[in-house]
Amino acid sequence: MGQSKLVELEVIELDGMTLDRYKIDSIVKGDASVSIPEENRNRVRASRRRIEKQINDGKVIYGVNTGFGKLSDIEIEKEDIAKLQLNLLRADAVGVGEPLPTPVVRAMMTLRANSLVKGFSGIREETLDLLVDMINAGVHPIVPCKGSVGASGDLAPLSHIAIVLIGEGKAEYKGELLTGAEALKRAGLTAVSLEAKEGLALINGTQAMTAVGTISLNEAERVGLAADMAACLTMEALRGIISAFESELLAVRPHPELELVASRMRKWLEGSKRITHQGEVRVQDAYSIRCIPQVHGASWQTIQYVEDRLKVEINAVTDNPIILESGEIISGGHFHGQPIALAMDFLKVASAEWANISERRIERLVNPQLSGLSPFLAVDPGLECGLMVAQYAAASLVSENKVLAHPASVDSIPTSANQEDHVSMGTIASRQAREIIHNSARVIAVEMICASQAIYLEGAERDLAPKTREYLEEIREICPPLESDRAISEQIEKLAQFILRENILR
Repeated sequence: MGQSKLVELEVIELDGMTLDRYKIDSIVKGDASVSIPEENRNRVRASRRRIEKQINDGKVIYGVNTGFGKLSDIEIEKEDIAKLQLNLLRADAVGVGEPLPTPVVRAMMTLRANSLVKGFSGIREETLDLLVDMINAGVHPIVPCKGSVGASGDLAPLSHIAIVLIGEGKAEYKGELLTGAEALKRAGLTAVSLEAKEGLALINGTQAMTAVGTISLNEAERVGLAADMAACLTMEALRGIISAFESELLAVRPHPELELVASRMRKWLEGSKRITHQGEVRVQDAYSIRCIPQVHGASWQTIQYVEDRLKVEINAVTDNPIILESGEIISGGHFHGQPIALAMDFLKVASAEWANISERRIERLVNPQLSGLSPFLAVDPGLECGLMVAQYAAASLVSENKVLAHPASVDSIPTSANQEDHVSMGTIASRQAREIIHNSARVIAVEMICASQAIYLEGAERDLAPKTREYLEEIREICPPLESDRAISEQIEKLAQFILRENILR
């Protein structure tokens, strides 16, 4: 018997400058491990020396020898400094709700380590090393999804990660739910005892909202590409007019994303015998088809804006207080999640719009008065309902998205006895964005199934463009055409997951 080959993982260096959403995607999937460059280790050691000097010089430093929030005017005795950090993690691990998915937790850990390696937080090298070792070993703290207001950092969710470093809390290791201490032990790791500033350094940041936001953006990109493909299939099913997508026409309104969508769809539809030109079948298509470049393009504009914001945040220091290279320690507001909160609210609306217009195209496919096809795409209408209620499901998801799309960032509830009197709710915005993106994937899955059924009823497979025919085969692997009524709930969900996870259209 041959010896099995070990897969050698890519090693991604966390240097606080070059991490991006694609590298994070590799790390959360377990396709890459992480390491800390020596230059960054030097910065971490130097930062630690600066804070120890300040403590030894008797300086008063927020969160190091004072209480937290409204309690910051209470000084802490030197012999209690370590206990202060321990108490902080225990007091702040108050998250509630279902646990965040493991990929989100891995992204949080990676982002926190990437911020700490910049050398402005005062953490000890051995504590940082344990965080990195947990990522590489697959020790995943259990982090409840709710409990952060998105300012003062994502205190509750990050505390549920940090508390495992001291051997408390709960963690998943190799598929088993364990105590933090047992998970570390099984992975061959040793818990740390925190010293001055370290608890605060581990939990004061925007890494929960940024982690969910980064994963959501990766998924939104795939949903956007799938929306463009679904629109292509619907155009072929309904003999849509390609004239409205011409470059010369779009150039008079020069938003680049309009041409991006149109050029992508022109390329995918190249060679199709189903696509028509103005006047051949009809003069104009309905807005849900004719305005695809304008509507989809606007959502792609938002993707770019969100990516720009996340690029900064992924490699930013969001701690407090900040230990500057000059040795000065300053309390600021970098933990405030407003830049990400607004971006996530924007992403919510943009992702919801892909579903909104998709549902209108679904209606055009199933409504015989609009499509000229069999009612609800049934083989034997009347006896069979066909895809009638699939449109109901899409309508329900679109309506739910409209509720979720209300901006979380417009709300603020003061905390810590009004010391922290404006908060971002950015973590709520991130979680809602991901829920909307998943709902939108389901709506687009329904559109793909409806378009596939329409093409089946028309016997038009051979007339499709090579690219759309290739994608149609992927759809039909998951959801074959309906020859009679059958339950397709699981197939809708499976196709939605395919859209969210696969990058075959990139």
